[in-house]
Amino acid sequence: MSEEKLPEPHGSAGEVAEHGNPFADPGLPAHEPRRTDIDERAAKRAERQVSLMFVMSMLATIGFIASYVAIDPDKIVYIFPLGKVSALNFALGLTLGVALFMIGAGAVHWARTLMSDVEMPAERHPIEASDEVRADVIEQFKTGAAESGFGRRKMIRNTLIGSMALVPLSGVVLLRDLGPLPEKKLQETGWREATQAKPLALINMNTMQPMKPEDIAVGSLTFAMPEGLTTHSEDFQQRIAKDALMLVRIAPDDIKDDKSKDLGFEGILAYSKICTHVGCPISLYEQQTHHALCPCHQSTFDLADGARVIFGPAGHPLPQLKIITDEKGNLVATGDFEKPVGPSFWERAR
Repeated sequence: MSEEKLPEPHGSAGEVAEHGNPFADPGLPAHEPRRTDIDERAAKRAERQVSLMFVMSMLATIGFIASYVAIDPDKIVYIFPLGKVSALNFALGLTLGVALFMIGAGAVHWARTLMSDVEMPAERHPIEASDEVRADVIEQFKTGAAESGFGRRKMIRNTLIGSMALVPLSGVVLLRDLGPLPEKKLQETGWREATQAKPLALINMNTMQPMKPEDIAVGSLTFAMPEGLTTHSEDFQQRIAKDALMLVRIAPDDIKDDKSKDLGFEGILAYSKICTHVGCPISLYEQQTHHALCPCHQSTFDLADGARVIFGPAGHPLPQLKIITDEKGNLVATGDFEKPVGPSFWERAR
């Protein structure tokens, strides 16, 4: 930049209104133009710098999304001086930080080099502005918008809009951390593999042996799981959270709900063990009343009346499984529960 384009030297700040008075208003110093105000090449260079920052923000946002998709959540890397850290967390933090920082840095650089920096003192005034003041504010806003170059400097405007539009995608992508899409996993259990042609045996969770009707006494409560599932299964905890059964034997004359009686076998009723409130396992049974109690929040179900809720916060009866016996005399299931097990969710049919 040539010397002739440098601003002329100015005098000192405004004169003190009263000699010897430290509280006198010295006034505003004389305004000094910046290089970008008098040299269009400097202004263009500043415009490119601001646009570059906004472009870097866009690239960082894209890097954030790419890191989230490509990096294994379990991968650990060594970063000096942080030590061993999660590669995914480090990449997400770095890219999101750069994306936000570049938007802020670009906006600050834009304001300091290209927007108007003329000092404009404003006297204090009542809260309610007069018509003249309101008109003046509107006019100043229009002037500031024009002087900012937002409409004229298309490169800055377009890159700013691009960076601001991309940054929210980081938050949208993070919604994926709510977990895998449920698909039909909430509506089905391991009992779905049972059919009329190929039923699944009910396995006693204590003896790990198939159950027969004579194994269950009237008034007793037994727990079962589907054939093929063992405690050594890799996904045992996930499957048993939906597949667990609670078998109770009630005298047929004491069963109040005809549909429930038809789904059972000789008074043996197979209900889901998972409470329909928040998914706690039900294990408390009162023999005389046929009531099952959830120990977490005291939801109470009448097993003799279709496991309907008679007390507590649970919103639905316990789903019941259709059971019969096979040629060996073992209790078997011929299909899945008619309704999803466990707590209610928004996609669940009423």
